[in-house]
Amino acid sequence: MPPAHTGALVIPGASTASSPEPLSPGRPGYRRMSLALFAAGLATFALLYSTQALLPAVSAGFGVTAGQASWTVSAATGALALFVLPLSALSERFGRTRMMTCSMVVAVGIGLLVPFAPGLEWLVALRAVQGAAIAGIPASAMAYLAEEVRPKELVGAIGLFVAGNSIGGMSGRIVTGWGAQLWGWRGGLLAVGMMALVCAVAFLVLLPRARFFRPASLNPRAVGRTVAGHLRDPLLLRLYGIGALFMTVFGAVYTVIGYRLVEAPFSLGQGLVGSIFLIYLVGTASSAAAGQLVARTGRRGALYLAVTTTALGLLLSLADSLWLILPGLVLITAGFFAGHAVASAAVSRTAKTGRAQASALYQSAYYLGSSAGGTLGALAYHASGWAATVGIALLAVLGVVSITLYGSRAARAERRLPATAAAAR
Repeated sequence: MPPAHTGALVIPGASTASSPEPLSPGRPGYRRMSLALFAAGLATFALLYSTQALLPAVSAGFGVTAGQASWTVSAATGALALFVLPLSALSERFGRTRMMTCSMVVAVGIGLLVPFAPGLEWLVALRAVQGAAIAGIPASAMAYLAEEVRPKELVGAIGLFVAGNSIGGMSGRIVTGWGAQLWGWRGGLLAVGMMALVCAVAFLVLLPRARFFRPASLNPRAVGRTVAGHLRDPLLLRLYGIGALFMTVFGAVYTVIGYRLVEAPFSLGQGLVGSIFLIYLVGTASSAAAGQLVARTGRRGALYLAVTTTALGLLLSLADSLWLILPGLVLITAGFFAGHAVASAAVSRTAKTGRAQASALYQSAYYLGSSAGGTLGALAYHASGWAATVGIALLAVLGVVSITLYGSRAARAERRLPATAAAAR
């Protein structure tokens, strides 16, 4: 009888005894894989938001408004949102490591060109291409981990990659902020580009080759059917809307907060404004605690708590005291990350098939929310100040509450249906 299929890659002529086993802690390659993907997450998310802490300096350098400068962030996140689904499909054909490598090389290469953009139009265009390149990394990385890591250890491996994302987003803003204070905003962008280059080299050197990937033929019709099925699922649509609205709040607040803090009565330096993003560490903790929160209150209870926390933070941020604004930012960050963790985890549990496409659609909605929030928040600030930006964010919070309430009513209606049918019989 032929040997039973184990899911490992069997090379013709080789014995099954030498077939590779999935990676797990303590086995060769696991530490290299973990460090490589941590470096990838750090580099790409440092690049993705590299201009956010520098927007006041970019405005001054090019003589443009906050709304115009905000496109240097929105173009990158918007392009990521548009390209994450098609690039995740291409990784099914050409391989996870190849897709991640190409994406990393292009993103870092553009990161080294961005500081030399001669005008705002060039800067926005380069950032859009950079965002499209970065889109090839998150979905491919998740699929690579699912294929190469022992299922029992998968959550921990994904957690380390997400930690790299979070720390990258935070450190990129801090590095650019202090770099801008020392060498100007172009120097700040060059500093984060060099940091990303070091991380990219580490990624290319450390990442183990894929051993379990099997290329699949590209079937646009099959992908289209899967995506259409997800977009017809009411619960998934609600989760996509929640992710987009939460990110609208976050994008609006963190795109504009730098403008507010460099102006009177605060008049903070660019380095200190960049250091504000250390508050991201609060979000890392709140997202890690989201699982326990759901276990105690349920998914909708956790979402209500997240939006309440976010709304309280927004109201606190209206004060003209730094000692109230900072706690406000802490609450906004904690609420956002908790809500995002709850919604994104629910997507994976809800999708019974095509989980990669379901997650890619969530990421698309999430980053479209970031683009919308950054642009609308900056336009509102330019027109009427910080209170208008908070108004945009509170409308998004109200949207999350409305969707969650609708979901609660829909769930109660579904629970009543079996009882009604039984009574009819």
